[in-house]
Amino acid sequence: MRKLYSCLCLFLLVSGHTLLAQGNGPGVRGARAAALGNSSVTISDVWAIGNNVAGLGQLTQPTIGFYAENRFLSRAFNTAALVAAFPLGPLANGKPKSGVVGFEAQRFGDKLYSEQRLGVGYGYRGSLVSIGARLDVLQVSIERLGSRRTAALSLGGQAEIIPKQLVLGAYLYNLNQAKLAEYQDERVPTVLKAGLSYRPNNKLMLNLETEKDVEQSADFKAGIEYRLLEALALRAGFATLTEQTTAGLGFQAGHLQIEYAAAWQTVLGLSQHLAISLRLDAK
Repeated sequence: MRKLYSCLCLFLLVSGHTLLAQGNGPGVRGARAAALGNSSVTISDVWAIGNNVAGLGQLTQPTIGFYAENRFLSRAFNTAALVAAFPLGPLANGKPKSGVVGFEAQRFGDKLYSEQRLGVGYGYRGSLVSIGARLDVLQVSIERLGSRRTAALSLGGQAEIIPKQLVLGAYLYNLNQAKLAEYQDERVPTVLKAGLSYRPNNKLMLNLETEKDVEQSADFKAGIEYRLLEALALRAGFATLTEQTTAGLGFQAGHLQIEYAAAWQTVLGLSQHLAISLRLDAK
């Protein structure tokens, strides 16, 4: 236990903003986003349920996924998440006529400190614009001090400025500034993310993004993805606020997608991310 407390104190002292971004902040969803330095606000995949819910609107098949993350080789900073997305209604012009609904269950931490999150989101794509909304029920538990529960509303949007080549994304997490405790008016962080993605061809993607917590300095992130083969993608990125350099790869076999990412923080060391998703046949 002493080792666990020491580790938590070190983490809070050296990288408190990282904990906020991971836990009751928007955090990282999926190893693809992690490999890109979490510059993920313009991406449309099943992990958009947490990265920018507007991206859900472009999914055309039911998809389920599992995500696991370990930060700094400590069991106290493990995250696990289950996600699912379901297009509503028939496809029209290559998009779901009635949008896409998504669900997420996530847990971060251990017995000493933990956060549980249940989220439901909806994304809809128009011609070149996608919009989305998400509602989170978040519970924070600290051993011997009890737990608190609150709800946070988030909104997102994506727009193709140049069709299929230049995408703008924006995501506002915790629009309602949900309160966790009366003591010192403790609230869930309110975070705005915005970014651009340039895709000159179907092999290359370049992402630039900034993220601003109202109580933290701005985080500038960048990522590059290169599809070496049809089934293999290589990725790299960095984030300035958390001082992390990232890299990873993705492998696709039919409807199965497997992603891995590693992140290096100069003081705290290695973090690892693994995501598996499966597209199901639409009925």
